[in-house]
Amino acid sequence: MSIARVTEISATSPTSFDDAVKQGIDRASKTIRNITGAWVKENRVKVSNGEIEYYQVNMQITFVLDD
Repeated sequence: MSIARVTEISATSPTSFDDAVKQGIDRASKTIRNITGAWVKENRVKVSNGEIEYYQVNMQITFVLDD
């Protein structure tokens, strides 16, 4: 039997929402083992002077706990 846990993270990218998701997963993988999935809850952009400054995603990361 496996037990999973969910944690919420926020990640940003100056490039795109897809890149923000990738950056978030890459960073979370450095300290969280056994990541099995992610659910993107929210997308938004930071705008300054009429230009997109960065893309932000808030997501939940699911990972399986070690036995």
